[in-house]
Amino acid sequence: MLRDFFDTLGFLTRLAPARVIPESAMNRCMRWMPLVGLVIGLLIALPLWLGLFAASPWVQAWLMVAASIFLTRGLHMDGLADVCDAVTTHTDPERFWVVVKDSHTGAFGAMGLVMALTGQVILFHAMLARGEYWAAAWAFVLGRAAAVWLGYHVRHLVRPGLGKLYIDGATLGVALAATLFTFAAGWIMAGLPATLASTVIVTLILLGLFRLAEKVGGANGDFLGCAVILGELAAGLGFALVM
Repeated sequence: MLRDFFDTLGFLTRLAPARVIPESAMNRCMRWMPLVGLVIGLLIALPLWLGLFAASPWVQAWLMVAASIFLTRGLHMDGLADVCDAVTTHTDPERFWVVVKDSHTGAFGAMGLVMALTGQVILFHAMLARGEYWAAAWAFVLGRAAAVWLGYHVRHLVRPGLGKLYIDGATLGVALAATLFTFAAGWIMAGLPATLASTVIVTLILLGLFRLAEKVGGANGDFLGCAVILGELAAGLGFALVM
């Protein structure tokens, strides 16, 4: 179990040495996604909670986003950009997947990144200005749980590739465990009202991604990355809605 956790940490972040993971072990990484999110969130929030730039919550919020990008190598942002670029052609499934596989970022991908990054800075500021450092840390848990939940619901749509190895691990048991862990962590770190509001928002977002996957006849790792970023934003929106 410990090796599986460090495999996941090394694959998704810079917090463990990168390593080649056997295909047979890839789907076991999915069960560790929320815990990896917790590690990322606590590591980023801790120095801010200890007082780093305490007089400048805007700077803290920007640093939180910058640290997230650095620690994850921008992996999930890339998935968001690919889906944003391709969704403009979603009425044509064949064209959708051509755009997703294109390594270049188009106008809609750039707009999606700008909206996501500015949204994260604004929403993290709303939390940090109130001293809610652990609520901000929980956003990274919800983001990765969102990927697990989406993965479970698109297993029958998954396309061949690296994403399939991950999504195959999103069983019902893994999805339920992610739900319990994420909800309990949210209750402790962000409070029950914010957790409930964020859960409703992320559910609606994931429903939209699921319907997109049905329309284009598939899902891949880019969908998971998109779910992570939108899940993090949902945590901020839920907090802002009830606070």
